Amino acid sequence: MNIMVTGSDGQLGSEFRLVAARYPQWSFYFFNHHDLDISVEETVAERMRECKCDVVINCAAFTSVDKAEEDSFLSYRVNRDGAAVVARCAKGQNVLLIHISTYYVFDGLAEKPYRETDEMRPKGVYAQSKFEGEELIRSSGASYIIIRTGWLYSFFGQNFMKTMLHLGGERESLNVVSDRVGTPTYAGDLAAAVLTMLGQVDLKKTYAATYHYTNEGVCSWYDFAVAIMSLSKSPCRVMPIESSAFPVLGPRPQYSVLNNGLIKRDWGLEIPHWQASLAEMLETIRRDTTG
Repeated sequence: MNIMVTGSDGQLGSEFRLVAARYPQWSFYFFNHHDLDISVEETVAERMRECKCDVVINCAAFTSVDKAEEDSFLSYRVNRDGAAVVARCAKGQNVLLIHISTYYVFDGLAEKPYRETDEMRPKGVYAQSKFEGEELIRSSGASYIIIRTGWLYSFFGQNFMKTMLHLGGERESLNVVSDRVGTPTYAGDLAAAVLTMLGQVDLKKTYAATYHYTNEGVCSWYDFAVAIMSLSKSPCRVMPIESSAFPVLGPRPQYSVLNNGLIKRDWGLEIPHWQASLAEMLETIRRDTTG
């Protein structure tokens, strides 16, 4: 199997690089945004042909919610137009598309975990651009699997966990939002899950599926921060604060918990609890730091 990964310098794309070593029977081709602009159809099609691509995993995304409000053109170019281009190219070359999407397609007003079939009500430029990208993939005729996720963290890139570790080493206390609820998701777990799924796919079959994947469990950003400080043995105190104290340009869903039941049922996945994955990752960081 020949697998092409876009957005390979991001958190998830970088984790795919690590996880790929466990699959020597497959050939991986990684492209970051400097190597490949996914909004340019001729180039995307050419790269797919060069790789003799069987599967494309589209991790490329414009993910800054606030910057999307300031630069809607770029957000739509990557999240909507780029997704549509990759889907059309996948359709033209009989390639299976795995597309990474987000809980932002929902309005964040639910009181129970979102299912794949729940109505999408995106708020803000980032959310709307991801929603429209999903819809264009569905209408493209390509074989596709869309996976929505959220609250990603990893060894790579900028993320909440790394920010907390950095600030925890500098400050005596921190204020962290306590009224936004979701599930921290280790990007390495998601990458491993996708490749486990690919081990089961039938490339002669046409897929048209949407799934949710996060780690298991529910918490607030405050709870997440407290766990990071505790597990990293930081003396920094974390204080709960309401989200209204932190004005932002782009709207954030207050509730972003996703129901993982469908992906577990269809693909037999065992998904770790967020606390277990966080503890394991922080222990790895500790071992690497101390030698």
